[in-house]
Amino acid sequence: MSENQDPHVPTSGSAREESRDESRQREGTRKFVYDFTEGNKDLKHLLGGKGANLAEMTNLGLPVPPGFTITTEACNIYLDSGTEPPALRDEVSTHLDALERKMGKRLGQADDPLLVSVRSGAKFSMPGMMETVLNVGLSDGSVEGLAEQAGDERFAWDSYRRLIQMFGKTVLGVDGDLFEDALEEAKRAKGAATDVDLAAGDLRKLVERFKKIVSRETGRDFPQDPREQLDLAIRSVFESWNTDRAKLYRRQERIPGDLGTAVTVCSMVFGNLGPDSGTGVAFTRDPASGHQGVYGDYLQNAQGEDVVAGIRNTVPLAELATIDKTSYDRLLAIMETLETHYRDLCDIEFTIERGQLWMLQTRVGKRTAGAAFRIATQLVDQGLIDEAEALQRVNGAQLAQLMFPRFDEEAERELLGRGIAASPGAAVGKAVFDSYTAIKWSRSGEKVILIRRETNPDDLEGMIAAEGILTSRGGKTSHAAVVARGMGKTCVCGAEELEVDTKARRLTVGERVVEEGDTVSIDGSTGRVYLGEVPVVPSPVVEYFEGRMHAGADDADELVEAVHRMMAYADRRRRLRVRANADNAEDALRARRFGAQGIGLCRTEHMFLGERRELVEKLILAHTDEEREVALGALMPLQKQDFIELFEAMDGLPVTVRLLDPPLHEFLPDITELSVRVALAEARKDHNENDLRLLQAVHKLHEQNPMLGLRGVRLGLVIPGLFAMQVRAIAEAAAERKNAKGDPRAEIMIPLVGTVQELELVRDEAEQVIAEVEHATGTELKLALGTMIELPRAALTAGQIAEAAEFFSFGTNDLTQTVWGFSRDDVEASFFTAYLEKGIFGVSPFETIDRDGVGSLVRSAVEAGRATRPGLKLGVCGEHGGDPDSVHFFHEVGLDYVSCSPFRIPVARLEAGRAAARSQGSDAR
Repeated sequence: MSENQDPHVPTSGSAREESRDESRQREGTRKFVYDFTEGNKDLKHLLGGKGANLAEMTNLGLPVPPGFTITTEACNIYLDSGTEPPALRDEVSTHLDALERKMGKRLGQADDPLLVSVRSGAKFSMPGMMETVLNVGLSDGSVEGLAEQAGDERFAWDSYRRLIQMFGKTVLGVDGDLFEDALEEAKRAKGAATDVDLAAGDLRKLVERFKKIVSRETGRDFPQDPREQLDLAIRSVFESWNTDRAKLYRRQERIPGDLGTAVTVCSMVFGNLGPDSGTGVAFTRDPASGHQGVYGDYLQNAQGEDVVAGIRNTVPLAELATIDKTSYDRLLAIMETLETHYRDLCDIEFTIERGQLWMLQTRVGKRTAGAAFRIATQLVDQGLIDEAEALQRVNGAQLAQLMFPRFDEEAERELLGRGIAASPGAAVGKAVFDSYTAIKWSRSGEKVILIRRETNPDDLEGMIAAEGILTSRGGKTSHAAVVARGMGKTCVCGAEELEVDTKARRLTVGERVVEEGDTVSIDGSTGRVYLGEVPVVPSPVVEYFEGRMHAGADDADELVEAVHRMMAYADRRRRLRVRANADNAEDALRARRFGAQGIGLCRTEHMFLGERRELVEKLILAHTDEEREVALGALMPLQKQDFIELFEAMDGLPVTVRLLDPPLHEFLPDITELSVRVALAEARKDHNENDLRLLQAVHKLHEQNPMLGLRGVRLGLVIPGLFAMQVRAIAEAAAERKNAKGDPRAEIMIPLVGTVQELELVRDEAEQVIAEVEHATGTELKLALGTMIELPRAALTAGQIAEAAEFFSFGTNDLTQTVWGFSRDDVEASFFTAYLEKGIFGVSPFETIDRDGVGSLVRSAVEAGRATRPGLKLGVCGEHGGDPDSVHFFHEVGLDYVSCSPFRIPVARLEAGRAAARSQGSDAR
């Protein structure tokens, strides 16, 4: 399964502590360091993605520089205790000795030094979030030896300045801008366009300046002992796991915070040895579209992060064929080997050192949503994976992205420029030129496009806040492109004709100027950048679900074909049925087109809004039984007609109708507005008797906490005839539809039940009404009666409640509120952001079900309900019914269906299929 696919829900605190306690007990016997020859790709939890895949490539006989990996367990011990495991230093020494013997040189020796890279590598890919230090081991005493050994003085001093710059920023905490400013000043003094134009003498002077910066900013000299450099670099990689940007990225991607990072120590190979050397990134397929071909970037005479940092514009990977045909052919052969071996799109980092190709990393590559669907079906056609595995290569979040609108091709637009289509989508917003402004404006409700020359990890918060990202440098493998694809953000990179001036806060294209605050539109599917707002139109995927585009038709694009096939895979495998939350015939018909298998929640209160509110007011204001009967009598035919239309739209499919749930005051005017209206009328001596009665009713119904007050089943028990009217409307509508040769399958749901006695009372009244309708119409009706489980007490007494209920539908919105003691309308805007930032939540419990708390009640209610009534039908109708991760939970606990809003139905269908495929795979194993 792709490492960038599913959300990863953090483990519970107790499980985490137990795991770490066990870790401490086993420290004395544990192995903390693995040679590349010892691991494999299945040890990502221990060696991180980078270390595990370097080991796998070594096992495959691919050209990987020798090295070793320090485990995530060592990192977690360090993060817990503040110190490395006692055995770690000796283990590192043993593996370093073995590496030195293998390479025939010692770390940092004066005449021919061994240099190493020190890189982070977590189980799940976190591009650019943690630290890397290259050329570790280089010093004043060995830089000349490196120059002599390489026969290239410039190369040696370039490598040394890179070490001091990386080490100073990453390990010693020096402001990186100080090094960048010094480098820019050196280039200006030389009249150099790029760092490559600096000669050995220039770089020698730059090294001295860098060392002075380190001394001034840290109060110590740059360390000259190579082992001290190594130990400090390892420690800094451990610590980078908990940097603000790493934690922010993990929250964004739902990666657990207790995994830790491994550290890979790899012997250096050099891409900065001249024009016959270089570094690059390659993809076995296009990560933006999924098309097969040669995709990637290459940069001659460059090292390490130069390609993804965007400091120099790369050349397309295909140009390597003319630069170094031998290395190019060898690389293509390795790419084919890796894709076949991993059975997926592979993202590859490589270096060429004087014509010798070296593999530095491979991983299952991040890809856009469209690419994910195309690649999954391509791999099925190639026989590399089956349908079940294909379902694990895509997810509901990606499908949701594909349903977003796109730019209207017929609309007028003003083209500003073109860049590289790095991550698809249509994004419109105000131009901003730094992350702080992006965050600030976004929090004020503005939609923004973050524009930079190139992004770096410090821009992550701004990238999250923005609708899209636009850069003038970099390619499909740049930081902006990789991170945007991972987040599903629209991104255009490498728009070279756009001159971005972040200090002046503007971009210019010829004579045209875009100031901060001007609106721009970016198309991540074509790479085009437009001035002003471009209108959007529905996605072709939505048109497919709506039935306006048919898979297999001449005008259907390959993306629609891929989505069609994946949905067919999911529908064939899923056990969970998918229903819709819909309150009218229009929504019901849309839901049915999207694949709904019924309605899981029809909220009857929505039928009382608009012009009908006046009738509800009359019901509330009724003082006598006669007045109440008149009001209910006026509402009855309107409700009945609504249900007739709904049953017709969903003919042959179940329709679960929830009786009135919200507090009655919601149907009355706002208390403040009404009080002002009455006061003004009194001041004018223009009394309105109806307003006075309304105000009295509002005061009478006013509650301090209405969501825990007179609502749901309580209304039906204290307002005579209310639920009976609704049940009669449902029953008469069903009878009329059945007599018209239709197939209505109505289910009546009583909300907010906390005890079986409430349900029994309402059920008795409902059964009497249904019997009266059957007698009057001569029609036999089979109307199921059930309840919502949305209170903790209902979940805890589910066995008793099941005696009077034919079905349960879990109302997880209210259940979450009552379990947590949260008022959703208040807490999400007040303190949820702080809870997410502090790691109390990995994700809002209203977005994804809280498995440990709310989920535990759901699980126990399922078990108790079915113990009482084995055939009990079980579903969920809260917003969690359309959440990908929650759907997997509902599959696990044995629900029969989920219900969600119409536009989330395809997502729920896909995730239900994925859940079934995954559990079948687990059973097979």
